[in-house]
Parts: sequence; C-alpha cells; structure tokens
Amino acid sequence: MRTPILYLMTLAMAALPASPARAIDRPPFYPIFQFPADKIPRIDGDPSDWDIVPDSYAIGMDQMVNDSNPTQRPDPAKLDAKVKIGWVKGENRLYFLYEAYKDYWDFSKPNLNSDIFELVVDGDRSGGVFVSELRPDKSVPPMDAFFAMQGVTAQNYHIFTPALDKDWCMAWGPQQWLKALPYANHAYNYSFKPGEGGKLIFEFYITPFDLASPEGPEKSKESKLEENKIIGLSWAIMDYRGLANNSHAFWNLASDPDKFAVGPDGAPTRVLAGHTMYGNASLLRPFKLMPLEAKLQKPIEAKWTFNITDMSQRLVAFKDQSIGQITAWHWDFGDGSNSTEQNPQHTYARAGNFVVILDIEGPAGKSRFSRVWDVTLK
Repeated sequence: MRTPILYLMTLAMAALPASPARAIDRPPFYPIFQFPADKIPRIDGDPSDWDIVPDSYAIGMDQMVNDSNPTQRPDPAKLDAKVKIGWVKGENRLYFLYEAYKDYWDFSKPNLNSDIFELVVDGDRSGGVFVSELRPDKSVPPMDAFFAMQGVTAQNYHIFTPALDKDWCMAWGPQQWLKALPYANHAYNYSFKPGEGGKLIFEFYITPFDLASPEGPEKSKESKLEENKIIGLSWAIMDYRGLANNSHAFWNLASDPDKFAVGPDGAPTRVLAGHTMYGNASLLRPFKLMPLEAKLQKPIEAKWTFNITDMSQRLVAFKDQSIGQITAWHWDFGDGSNSTEQNPQHTYARAGNFVVILDIEGPAGKSRFSRVWDVTLK
C-alpha cells in the first residue's frame, strides 16, 4: 500500500525542531449558521443563497497556519480563502461555501498531487484515532485496520479544487458511499485553467456519521445535528502550484501547537501546528450549531413535539419548542383535558387519534400550533 502523503510529512516534520506558530486569536468555538427551512442553499455554484449569512461566520486565512513555516503570514496576492458553514434543523447535513483566490491553480494531475481542500469532521466529537497508520495495535495488518477503523468515527475528505477528469473528492476510507447522493453533493464555479490564477466558488454538503461502516449506510449511524451542539471540525488547504510533494504549502485550521496526540508507536507525540487534524479527532477545532439569527425568527411562534413514553399506559410527554419570550402556555390534549405547564405529561384514558393544540402568549403577542392525529394511541 502506498504510504499517504500526510503521514510522510508528519514523520518528516516530527524530526525537525518545531518553530513557534504564528499567534492567532481564536474564539472558544466557530459558529455554524442555521439556515431557515425555506432558505436551504442550492448546491449550484451560485453563492447568492449565502447572502443571508453574516460575515462573522466566515473563517479566513487569518486563522490558518502553514506547516512548512508556522510563523508565515498569509499573502492574499497568492492565496486568499474563506469558508462559511451552514446547517438546517431537521437535517443531518453540513453545508459549505468555499471561496478562494489563487494566482496559480494546480489541478491537471489525475492523482492526489493537486490543489486540495481537506476536511475532517467528527459529528459527535467522540475524538480518538481514525486512520489505520496510527492504530495502537501494530500486530493488526494494515489493510485489516484500514477496513476496521479508517473513517469510521470521523471522516476525512480530500476535495479537489477543482476536480478535472476525476471524481470530486477522495473519501479517505472504505466508505466511498459517503461522497455520493444523498449523503453529499457539490458544485464548482470557475473560469481559469491549470496554471492560471482566478477565483473558485465551491459549494458542497456532507453528512457526518457517528459510525460510518465499510458495509454501507444501512449499517451506519448518522450524527444527529441539533441546536447548540458542539462538533469537531477542521480543514486544510494544500497549495501545490506545480511543486513536489515535500515542497507544497499546507495551510491548516490547526489546534494550538503545544498539543499531544498518540503517535505511530502508540506513545504521546508533540503535534506540530499544521498536523493536529491528522488522524486524531480529539484535536479538531470546536464548532457550534447555532440557533436561527434573531432577524430570521418570528417574534413569537408556537412549536412543540412529543414522545410516547409508555404505549401500554398511553403516557405521552410533550415538549415545548416555541420561539420568543413566552409568559403563558395552554395545552389542549384533544380528549377534553388541558394543562398550563410548559412541558406537561399526559395519560390518555382511551385509544384514538387526537388533535393536540398549544397556545402561547407573551409580550410580542399570541401564537398557536396544532398537530392533527400525530398523537395516536392504541
């Protein structure tokens, strides 16, 4: 098996004295914008759907570190890039807008040696090693480890920017279904040729998995994306510009340089600034799935859900999910009973289909939300 380029770079750099990384002012977490359900971005290469996303969500080159020279500052005349990420409540997808200007785009080769946007995601932030080269038990044959652990608990995408005469990305693991519909989609927008400069607009989405099985999606578990959840995420920009493998720049949204991870020999190893995303999901950056921006919310809106906690007893737990400042709740359970609790439980005396109504009230007014026969008991 060919040894991956990143692994060779990690070993080579680990033998060199570490240079202090450029000081970067990083927030406690990076925000992921919540799109309203009626404004989901189309994957078509047109960034206008992202106009509603504030600039505060953009992550630019000021947050990136170059492996080869951790003290180097980005030169926007050569490479200038920014990333915005979005999500939609009720979906388990992460949407990305990658906009980059380069004075030299390198994408004519059919292999990995081309400009790449590398993305790693850990949807439940469980952390740990997820590439076979870092397996703690070296007695396990490499390909056995590859199929057992590579990309299972965190996923790694080498996305070609842009792809020419090849698939849009290399999903680094045996789970090749990850990069196809309905789990991923992509669209490019550019006019330059290999070796030329220009701007790339790239839209895509992926689906993170708590467990991505080599046996397919039916044996896998999607990461559940919920409001205010923290996930692990990082990316790197590989800038080849016609250079050899060991000469290209590797700009990374890295963790702090004074971090340690499990090395190839199973022992703690100091991780250089640019390689904290390699192979160990524990060192990914924290990203938070944000609530809707206030300007996109109604001042008051009734919403609720429910869970049948005991079908034999017909016991139902109701959960208020309303938006706005609320001072009063009134539940009509559809069987002649009601409640003024925010999150009541109710036992139905008979089987049937019920129309349940929640009325709320607050300084901004009133709102009502009903579900027709969603609550069905036997």
